[in-house]
Amino acid sequence: MTRDTLTALLQRPGAWTSVYVDGTGADPQVEEEARRRAVRERLIESGAPDDDARAIEQALAQSQGFPSPSARVLLASGGDVVLDEGFVGPRLGPERLSHSALPSVLPLLRHQSAAARYIVVETSRASAEIRLERAGGGAEARFDIDGSTQDMTKVQAGGGLQSAFHRYAETTWKRNQDEVAGAVTDLIREEHPAFVVVSGDVRAKQLLRDALDETARDLLVMVDGNTLADGADTDELDSAIARACARHAVATVADVRTRASIDDGSAGAVGVAEVTAALQQARVDTLLLDNRMLDDERTLLALDAAPWVATDESERLAAGVIGRIPIAEALARAAVLTDARVVIEEDEPLADDEPRENRAVRDPEAALRWAESRGDDDGH
Repeated sequence: MTRDTLTALLQRPGAWTSVYVDGTGADPQVEEEARRRAVRERLIESGAPDDDARAIEQALAQSQGFPSPSARVLLASGGDVVLDEGFVGPRLGPERLSHSALPSVLPLLRHQSAAARYIVVETSRASAEIRLERAGGGAEARFDIDGSTQDMTKVQAGGGLQSAFHRYAETTWKRNQDEVAGAVTDLIREEHPAFVVVSGDVRAKQLLRDALDETARDLLVMVDGNTLADGADTDELDSAIARACARHAVATVADVRTRASIDDGSAGAVGVAEVTAALQQARVDTLLLDNRMLDDERTLLALDAAPWVATDESERLAAGVIGRIPIAEALARAAVLTDARVVIEEDEPLADDEPRENRAVRDPEAALRWAESRGDDDGH
């Protein structure tokens, strides 16, 4: 979903039915049907109109083709499903079903926040497959490169003839990887991926790394195994991608906090009051929310025009009040409507038998587009 589409949804008048559930699984058809009926019944109990609930149930019956587990976000209004987005991987948090004056977009933003874009290269000495992927969304684009196969195999021969054949083969391999490196470099320049994962033949990977410039090499995540070998599986590649995504998520959160702390914190805002004020001035570049804030029962006013969010009536200026909504939804909505990025900070992954850390909800934080002048201590 594009930012413009989401912005238009958040400004669209009318009541909304919002659903965040598991995607279609591998359960028997009768169980899947029972699950969809349960979603419809729960929506009606929450106040959703029958036509919205039926439209959601019908949409859920249409598989999006993602492997299990997957997650799904649906928004309906006036009996029509306006948004239906699926994500590879399990839900990030509990199911959420609601009906209110505004759509609930935090589950969508949470998955988007976790969805790093990256490049996967599986290369051999003669060819390569390059994929642009998004975590939780699969491949966005794929490119196949077929290089030269001339003199590909180092033959066993005697004396100088053997050395000559070896040189010819090495030259052909290098030429092929130069072509792959050019394609990867172009894709990096155009798409700005978080990282580049490289798997395949050992010598081909070495030659590809050598052919890339320093900027591209800094993005590389090298996979030890060869996923192109006969009988190989993708477990090692999948694990490398998962680890790289986790590192990227941690680095993204750290970057927001670092930018917010510049000039003794004048480039940032911390806490509900400060962040709300910055959003009202459209000063927020990136909004950082703790995932546990999604369950915070405090509320803010959602407005139908700028400044989009307010703590009370005195701050609404000429805008109309839509209603009070959960604090995280209100801040995220105002961020989207002022073209700010929303990042959700997740808890560290836990082992199956490890209890969740008992901690307080972290305050919202924002890196700002410009710092507020504080003046000198003497008032100048």
